[in-house]
Amino acid sequence: MQWVSLLLLAGLCSLSRAQYDDDPHWWFQYLRSQQSTYYDPYDPYPYPYEPSEPYPYGVEEGPAYAYGSLPPPEPRDCPQECDCPPNFPTAMYCDNRNLKYLPFVPSRMKYVYFQNNQITSIQEGVFDNATGLLWVALHGNQITSDKVGRKVFSKLRHLERLYLDHNNLTRMPGPLPRSLRELHLDHNQISRVPNNALEGLENLTALYLHHNEIQEVGSSMRGLRSLILLDLSYNHLRRVPDGLPSALEQLYLEHNNVYTVPDSYFRGSPKLLYVRLSHNSLTNNGLATNSFNASSLLELDLSYNQLQKIPPVNTNLENLYLQGNRINEFSISSFCTVVDVMNFSKLQVLRLDGNEIQRSAMPVDAPLCLRLASLIEI
Repeated sequence: MQWVSLLLLAGLCSLSRAQYDDDPHWWFQYLRSQQSTYYDPYDPYPYPYEPSEPYPYGVEEGPAYAYGSLPPPEPRDCPQECDCPPNFPTAMYCDNRNLKYLPFVPSRMKYVYFQNNQITSIQEGVFDNATGLLWVALHGNQITSDKVGRKVFSKLRHLERLYLDHNNLTRMPGPLPRSLRELHLDHNQISRVPNNALEGLENLTALYLHHNEIQEVGSSMRGLRSLILLDLSYNHLRRVPDGLPSALEQLYLEHNNVYTVPDSYFRGSPKLLYVRLSHNSLTNNGLATNSFNASSLLELDLSYNQLQKIPPVNTNLENLYLQGNRINEFSISSFCTVVDVMNFSKLQVLRLDGNEIQRSAMPVDAPLCLRLASLIEI
């Protein structure tokens, strides 16, 4: 029986070797096929990519692993204080880390997030290595104006959004790059906006300066030909800005000390849709006949002022807020100069609550003039 077993084993070995007689190196090929793929996490071009090819972050195909694929390695140039996700190689996250300084920014970065730290200064040259930055977020820190390098932002010729809100700035930063589209400076201690503070920012579309201590703006907004949104609420302004940009659509001036609005003030901004002037010091003596007679306006908020009469508005206005004033009469001529079937106001919402006027004071021709109104609160 033992002889029979030996003969069978010898036959099998002869048959197996005959399969590889044509290839004398079959054994090396077999060993290579049994080896597991080796992965070096510090190799910037891991198998199967050759050194001549850039490593394709986010590519779905990759080396086969017995227990699943490993994530791509984190780039070596990322500061140890921050995170640089391999699947978003142009972003650096350094927020909420109790940082007191700005770390090194690699040249490949386009989006950097330093918000909610304890940073007090922006030293000169800190961004010189990354001049292609698009977004810089520095809000929620302790940055003061005297510790901001004068030319720290001017070299960022592609910068689109700059967040410096919720800091301790007392002056407008600058010079700023012409590429800027959004500038967030709210919740600081800025007291004035010099006429040349925003010079050259022809691409700026949104400017946030609310919750500061601004007393004067002057004509600093004149050159902002692309500005769509201007927020100057919660400041100490006594006058409206000189010369609003022609592209402006939204103007927020609530919670100031504005007491007057010049005649035809808003006609220089033919695209203006929304104006908020609530919680100011407006009186009828400080308003001209056509202060708010702008055909583009859809919403006007004049609540919580010191008005005694309803100011004239354009028939295209849809929402008018006058609550919390001292109005004691309902003048239909404020809405319709002519009242008939063809001439009427497009007003939909009118709030007069919190005034001295009574519902019985509404004239009989009011329903004809305000035929589209869905809410009249007295």
